[in-house]
Formats: sequence, C-alpha cells, structure tokens
Amino acid sequence: MSTFDPTAFLPDDLLERIRERAPIHDRENTFPQQDLDELRDAGYLSILVPTERGGAGLGLAEAAILQQRLAGAAPATALAINMHLVWTGVAKVFSDRGVPGLEFVQDGAVAGEVFAFGISEGGNDLVLFGSDTTAVPDGNGGYAFTGTKIFTSLAPVWTRLGLHGLDTTSPDATKLVFAFVERTDAVTTSDDWDTLGMRGTQSRTTRLNGAVADAAHVVRRIDPGPSPDPIVFGIFSVFEILLASVYTGIAGRALELAVATAQKRHSKKTGLAYSQDPDIRWRIADMGLAYDALPPQIAALARDVDDRVDNGARWFPLLSGVKHRAITMAKHVVDEAMLVAGGGSYFSANELSRLYRDVLAGAFHPSDPESAHSTAASALLGPIEG
Repeated sequence: MSTFDPTAFLPDDLLERIRERAPIHDRENTFPQQDLDELRDAGYLSILVPTERGGAGLGLAEAAILQQRLAGAAPATALAINMHLVWTGVAKVFSDRGVPGLEFVQDGAVAGEVFAFGISEGGNDLVLFGSDTTAVPDGNGGYAFTGTKIFTSLAPVWTRLGLHGLDTTSPDATKLVFAFVERTDAVTTSDDWDTLGMRGTQSRTTRLNGAVADAAHVVRRIDPGPSPDPIVFGIFSVFEILLASVYTGIAGRALELAVATAQKRHSKKTGLAYSQDPDIRWRIADMGLAYDALPPQIAALARDVDDRVDNGARWFPLLSGVKHRAITMAKHVVDEAMLVAGGGSYFSANELSRLYRDVLAGAFHPSDPESAHSTAASALLGPIEG
C-alpha cells in the first residue's frame, strides 16, 4: 500500500512562502491572493476531484491532513480554501454514492474556478435546515435568490456561490433550494470584514437581489428541517471535518512554537533552558496530550465518509462532536503556548499572538457548543419530552 505524502501537494517551500505572507495579510486586512494563485497552480483546488475528471483523486482523509498542514502555515488561508473544498467535497460525496448534479463543481475546480459557501445568515440558527433567503422559481427550473448571507469567505475572488433559499410559491412548496449563482450585478459584496482574527479570509457580507441560478445549477429541492438527503449529509460531514482540521492545524503549530521556545529560552535563576523546568514541561505535556487525540479522530471520521460507512443516526453527534472537541482543544493549546512563550507572545509581531486571535473564530462556526451538546444529549438520552 502506498503512503500518502502531503509534501507532494503542499511542498515545504510553498508553505514557507505562505507562512511569510500570513502576518502581512493579517496586519493589512487583505485577501491572500498570491496564496490562492500558488495553490491553484499546484492543483490544490481540485484535490478532491476524481482523477478521471482531471483532479488529484484524493479522499477526505487526505484533504484533512493537507488542511492541517496548510493551517499550520496560515490559518486564514486554510479557512478560506476550506469553503471551496467543502463544495468539492460535497461533489465527491455525491459522485461516490452515484448521485448526479455536482459534476459542474468538479469540472469548474479543475478549470480554476473558486466556489464559495453562502449558507450562513444572521440570526438563522437553523443553518442547513432553513433559510431567510427567498428562492423564487423562474418557470424554467431556475431560481432567483434574494437575501443576505454572512461570513462569505473568499468574498473578493469567488466565481460561483453555493447557497440555499426558501421556495414558498411553488405548488409543492415549501422547499429548501440549494443552488449556485455567478457573480453578477445582482450580487453585492460589502467591504465589512474588519475582525479580531482570521482577517485574511475576507469573509464579507453578501447581499443577493434576485441573483439567478439557472436550472443546470439548481442542485437540490428538499423539505426544510433535518433530512437524510445527500446534500445535507455532504455539507455537514465535509464542513465539520475540514473545520476540525484547520483548528487542529493551528494547535499543532502552537505546540511546535511552544516546544521551540522552551528549548531556546533560559532561566536567569537557574541558567537552565525552560525545557528543563518541571512546570513548563508539565504544561507542554498537557498540550501534547490534548492535541494528540484529534488527528486520529478526524482521520477515522474522514475515512468513514470516504468508505461510505453507514453510521446512521450517530453521524450527527460524531461530526458535531469532533468539530467541538477540535475547537476546544485548539483554544486550550494556544492559551498554554502563550504562557510558555511568556510576555513576548503578547506582541502583535509574534506568530502566537496571531494564532491566539485566529483560534477564537472557531466558536462562531456551526456546530456551536450549544448545538453540539444538544445533538449529543439527544443521541444519548433521546429528545426532550413534550
């Protein structure tokens, strides 16, 4: 059996260039266009596309490893690329299961198109199961979408936006419609991304005013609410696993920096390296113990998706759980790394300072802690009565 080599897809020299640019984009609040260009040239946008369609033919398990690696160099770049990979990952879930409809995503990714994720809406805690965006049928199988999407990563550069909206006017309404729109005058992108961290994602607000998806790019019409439909499983599984991967990658980098700092710093009191201090050793060991749990969990769940394992109702607590644990672990590891590094890590120029701010974004991605715990409770105890 051949061993997967991450450096074949993310070479060390490419990662170092991306790492060098990360603080600039954070400081200047700009999109990492050069990162995207180099990743596109390296074929990274099509890693999840089957080889017969011109892609690298990787599975979600390999993509998760690569995203951990990319996040260790530039978390915001990895998180932005995540949203494109989500759609190519959903297309893979479809094709692996013999479900047609997303071949254009695979072909577009190979051609260099950039797919963005337009699902999040302010105040919509239904997320995948509902929408405040209206989807009005055009009579020819297409839809016009009107509404506001938030946290639209890749906002300056996407070529197609995958989104959902609610059709309340068709004879069989109400239906939740998943489709893709192009960037036209009916789509307005606000320049409103000025955040604490993850600044390079440029996840700006997107306003739709009758943005049209033609019939060929309407992927799914399903009932609102929880659904076994492959669009729901595909988005939820790929999104949660790749998100967990990004934040696990941040934790891995923070641990790396903490170890390097402990070996380099010396105590004035004892003259010894901090790596010989029992308290520092305990702190770093605690970081390692926390971090080591996540990569195997991510790998196992990703392989289950790739292998089409039927986890039934267990899928949702498993997926929301791994995302929740990854965020909790990553925040803990970065917090501890800051303490190991000392006051120098408090300066903006220090990489740990950026990781400290970037990791906070994890709390705002679905599934949030409340949803993850509710899902786990329902799986273990059954639904709330009454």
